Parts: sequence; C-alpha cells; structure tokens
Amino acid sequence: MRSYQVLFRTPEFTPLFVASAAHTVAQTVGGLALGTLVYRATGSPLLSAVSMFGPSLAQVLGAAFLLSGADRLPPRAALTGISLAFAAGTASLALPGLPVGAVFAVVLVLGLVASLGGGVRWGLLTEILPRDGYLLGRSVFNMMSGIMQITGYATGGLLVAVLSPRASLLLSAALYLAAALGLRLGLTARPPRAGGRPSVSATWRANAVLWSARPRRLTYLGLWIPNGLVVGCESLFVSYDPGAAGTLFACAALGMLAGDVTVGRLVPPAVRTRLATPLLLLLAAPYTLFALHPAVPAAAVCAALASVGFGASLVQQERLMALTPDELGGHALGLHSAGMLTLQGVSAALAGSVAQFTSPATAMPVMATASLAVTLALATAARWPRVPEPEREPESEPAPSAS
Repeated sequence: MRSYQVLFRTPEFTPLFVASAAHTVAQTVGGLALGTLVYRATGSPLLSAVSMFGPSLAQVLGAAFLLSGADRLPPRAALTGISLAFAAGTASLALPGLPVGAVFAVVLVLGLVASLGGGVRWGLLTEILPRDGYLLGRSVFNMMSGIMQITGYATGGLLVAVLSPRASLLLSAALYLAAALGLRLGLTARPPRAGGRPSVSATWRANAVLWSARPRRLTYLGLWIPNGLVVGCESLFVSYDPGAAGTLFACAALGMLAGDVTVGRLVPPAVRTRLATPLLLLLAAPYTLFALHPAVPAAAVCAALASVGFGASLVQQERLMALTPDELGGHALGLHSAGMLTLQGVSAALAGSVAQFTSPATAMPVMATASLAVTLALATAARWPRVPEPEREPESEPAPSAS
C-alpha cells in the first residue's frame, strides 16, 4: 500500500486518525499549559519539565503490570476509556489552588492510564491495515502528530498568553472528550486480539518473550534511549525561554513532520533500512549547539533540524514488527511506546536536574552528547558477531480449574 488515497478509504482508519489528532492537540495544549503553570508557581526548571513529561514516568509501571491488556481488551472500549480518563484528569488539574503535590499525583495516574494507549492503538492499526500498509499508516499518524503538535503548541502558547494556563487546561479536557466521542462512534466493536484476561503474569510472560531475542533487544534500546535523551532537551524549552517555548516546540514538531514524510513516503525501502543510525545522530547533534546560548531564531532552526531525526523510529518500528510474532504485535508496539515514554519522562527529570544546578543551555548539550554516545554504542553492538539464541514461545494461559 503506497497511496494516501487508498489509506484513507480503508474502513475505520479515518475515525481512528481524527480521534488521535484531537488527543494529540489536547496533550500539547494541556502539557504546555501545565508546564507554564508549574513554572510560574515554583520557578523550577525541574518541576516544570516533570509536569509536562511526568505521565511518561508511569509508563514503566504499565509496561510491567498492565500491558497484556493491549491485546486482551476490546480496542474501542479501551481507547474510549483512556480518552475519558484524560478528560477528567486534565479538568481536575485546572482547579484553582490545587497543591503541586496533587498536580503530580494526577499526572502520574494519567501516565499509568496512558500506558495501555500505544499498544491498543497501534495494535488496532495492524488490524485495520494490511501488513504492507502499516509503515505508511504509521508514518501518516506521525505526520499528523507533528502537524497537531505545531497547531497545539502555537495555539497553546497563544491561549496561555491571552487567557490563562487554567483556561487552556479546560480546552484540553474538552478535546479529550471529543476524541472519546469520535472513537465510540467511528470504530466498530472488535473482539480482543488475544484470548484470556489481562493479568500481571501474562504481561511478564509476553515481555520475557519479546526481550529474549538479541536483535529485538537492540531494536528496543535504539527506540527508547536516544529518543528519550533528546526529549530531555526539549523538556527544557520552557525554562530556556518561557516566552518562546511554544515557538520552539512548534519548530521541533515541524522538523518531525518533515522527517516522517521523507522516511515514510519518499525514501525507497532498500535505502530506508540503512537510515536508522544516521537519523539518530541527526536527532541529537544540533542540541550540542545550545552550549553557545543561541537566540530564539537560531534555537528554533536547531530544534527543527534535530527533529527530522525522529524519522528513525519508523525504520526501527518496521524492523521490530518483522522480528515479532503476529499474536504479540500489539504487546510489542505497546512495549515500544511505554518504554519510549518512560525514557522520555526519566530524561526530562534528568535534564531538569542538570539544569537546576547549571542552566538549560548547559543541560541540553549534556543530554545530546549522551544520546550520540548511546547511538554509536548500539550501532557498534549490532555489528558484533553473536551466537544464535533460541526463540522463546509465548506461554499459554493456564486453564481454569473446575470447582
């Protein structure tokens, strides 16, 4: 499948796409508003960064305990429920006088709820589209994410300046409600992709299977760590220049859009498979220039150029799906999403901590250099000769005992 026209004519693709777009705009508007609100209240780059990316920190708990639900819950009900939970949680963050501790409690609960979202959404996408259409479909979702982030950050920056962060949070909650409605009305009721009930033991067994093969391990590490460290750089935009944070985020999203269009639509498959490492190096390198304290126009160019490198994730996801059994597709993509978001949250906290004791202009090059080092180390490890490992098979659920 190489045609956007055919893609959008595929039943259920468009409703899932539109609802996901609303969800993305809600996240960007709400995240910028919350980061600004916390920074105004505390003056802390660390707390501002964690408030924006804190939900990602809870992803590790979801990956450990809840991820089996990605293939074992009805997709429409699960996605609708996640959007409704985000609507309620975001509305609560707009309450006047809410203590900072309560803000972070809500943020972490929302992150735990979100830990299922990636696996359910991308697993459903593999059902809606034929196997050869997944990369094009996912690239369109990534392009949408870039466009909606540009829209969301630009609109969010304007709303924060003209109205208030709390008004922006309420708008974000309304967008989550719209996403829930679109999912409920636009998707058909599908059965879960796998039998059995979601459970901690099923999650652990599937995680063990996915982690058992060295090529998958290296692919996961490449998806998680370099990306996460660069998001740590982005988490400092508010403290680097509070008045221009929306502009910097929007330019970064524009670069991500350009990378996804290029990798997903324009680059031939034979060339695409060799681009992961060069794109990951591009993802980090421009942020080393923030050591020079660039003015906003130069900083925006650096952010846009770096974000072209996010196109590496399409190449890596294509490889991950080629290495994964079909019955674990949703779980594998959920583990990718949860691990990536967890590393983004950890990196935001780490970058905020470095900035707290130095400055945002110092912390960004530190995080970028770490990302470059990890990318080179993983590229080297992938070339090492290795002994073939036996593939572990998923264990079946124990049969219920008669009583």
